Amino acid sequence: MRTSIATVCLSGTLDEKLQAAAQAGFDGVEIFEQDLTVSPDSPEVIAARAADLGLSLDLFQPFRDFEGVDEAQFEANLRRAEAKFRLMGRLGMDTILLCSNVGTATIDDDEVVVEQLRRLGDLAERYDIDVAYEALAWGRYVSEYDRAWDLVRAADHPRIGTCLDSFHILSRGTDLSRIAEIPGEKIFFLQLADAPALSMDVLSWSRHHRVFPGEGSWDLTDFLARVTATGYAGPVSLEVFNDSFRQADTQRTAVDGLRSLRWLEANVAAAHVDSDQVRLDLQTLPQVAEPRGVDYIELDTDDLGALTRQIHQLGFRFVGFHRTKPHVQLWRRGQARIVVTESADIDPVSVDPDSAVPADATAAPAPASAVAPAPVSSGTHLRGIGFAVADADSAMERATLLQATEVPRDQAHDEEVLRGVFAPDGSEVFFGSGTGVDPTWTDEFGTVPDDRRSAIDHVNLAQPAHHYDEAVLFYTSLLALHAQVSNDVPSPSGLIRSQVMASSDGAIRMPLNLAPRSAESPETGSYPEHVAIACDDIFTAAATAVSRGLDFLPVPENYYEDLEARFDLAPELLQRLRENNILYDRDDVGEFLHFYTSTIGSVFFEMVERRGDYQGYGAPNAPVRLAAQHRRNAGH
Repeated sequence: MRTSIATVCLSGTLDEKLQAAAQAGFDGVEIFEQDLTVSPDSPEVIAARAADLGLSLDLFQPFRDFEGVDEAQFEANLRRAEAKFRLMGRLGMDTILLCSNVGTATIDDDEVVVEQLRRLGDLAERYDIDVAYEALAWGRYVSEYDRAWDLVRAADHPRIGTCLDSFHILSRGTDLSRIAEIPGEKIFFLQLADAPALSMDVLSWSRHHRVFPGEGSWDLTDFLARVTATGYAGPVSLEVFNDSFRQADTQRTAVDGLRSLRWLEANVAAAHVDSDQVRLDLQTLPQVAEPRGVDYIELDTDDLGALTRQIHQLGFRFVGFHRTKPHVQLWRRGQARIVVTESADIDPVSVDPDSAVPADATAAPAPASAVAPAPVSSGTHLRGIGFAVADADSAMERATLLQATEVPRDQAHDEEVLRGVFAPDGSEVFFGSGTGVDPTWTDEFGTVPDDRRSAIDHVNLAQPAHHYDEAVLFYTSLLALHAQVSNDVPSPSGLIRSQVMASSDGAIRMPLNLAPRSAESPETGSYPEHVAIACDDIFTAAATAVSRGLDFLPVPENYYEDLEARFDLAPELLQRLRENNILYDRDDVGEFLHFYTSTIGSVFFEMVERRGDYQGYGAPNAPVRLAAQHRRNAGH
């Protein structure tokens, strides 16, 4: 499948955009007219540059406000079109995008439009140009793809075809069945964009909120499958207008874009599009199942005593040091495992005595990278997540083909081979396929039996503003996770945008959060990350934490008074919640009880108990937690 990307998707100069597209691996680009207009290079120089980079120039766009006008205006429009055809000749381009008229159309008459398209086709024939007519979703008279096709079919000119754009079609909810009526050779170009589900005018939606396939809410696998079944054999191109993309790193955005197309291509190939009409060479990817669970969380710290003390207070048991890397420890609570890596090497005997490390703890090696951590913030932070997958080799191969960057890792010859990649936020994602109660890499730390029913319930990750959508696609395409409906959570510093990535069975739950920017943290705002640990009995966990001196995040009395008003709780239960700073939520299928720790560096913990079939995260309680953390940060 030939891939292309519109230069409007990327930040930077036209030369920078061409270079980024080529380095990412695209086959071609669409030239957005404004990028050409502001470039100091001549069309000939641009054409030569693209050729040197191995890029085809697939589409010149956009040509606007052409049809549905009176004769005088139409003659002027033909002169304008001829100028663009001559320019395209200098660029060596042969296809132009004609958008349905938005601004100047005054005649809503199919016969007039058909005749004007024919006359444009006659002019285009003289310059060996193909015209791809596209229905803009906000076109004055032509706003649906099927009407645009009807007009193209009636024009019956070899130089006049149509362009199908997923945004303009899906944003209007148009019936897709008529795509099958269009011969593939009359689809002169195909543009793809995804979008979040928003309630707003379609023009603003289009201009500011498009995203790459897999980062929004539409079924582009079905859309592309329908187009491939027509026999379309041209480029599959991205046209994404997005404010964040146009401020983000050009190369990263290009890589993210190609990843989205390769993921989508593989989805369509896996759907067994077996029509004799299919002309696209659809490549597959190694198939991966959803992860079976979180294998471990790795935290990097320069405050080892405070972090390990808090982990111990939550009921974790110290397993041991990495047998060859004494700055790495393993802690466990049932099947919840936390790897702690100290930023600077330490003497193994200098562990804080309050951590209550067993005297007979056995040493062993770390599952995580032993080289410098990923480029995230200093202090205590979440360095990485290990996922338990069915086939680690296939997962890594898929990640590599989707252009994820492998994490360099030192390991001895007798250590478990663990491979992983960098996530968009700079953290590390590792793939482990050990079987049994304990994965084999834990042998490198020693053995501390723990049959408690406890595991990592969810991991809440803060995302850089420019890479939030990229993270959604990353976890969707690499790990087969599913994006749930996004929510906005109010905090004292503004709204927190949150979107959960989850597996179908709930074994993996990862809320991705985009916090308001602040002067201290312009990328991720002041939103910390946290690890939630599931337990059977929240009150027993709280009692253990109290006995070990845990610094709970305090919950105001006003919360419990509101809780009493909202739920008919027994007075005894309400009092126990109040005494232990435990928050509560309930829905039709279950209950959710949880408490929070204070924050160390950029990380805090949450202990949770799920009762019944409750699947949420206590969202009504999030503002309480955010306000309490804000007061702590402000020193109140």
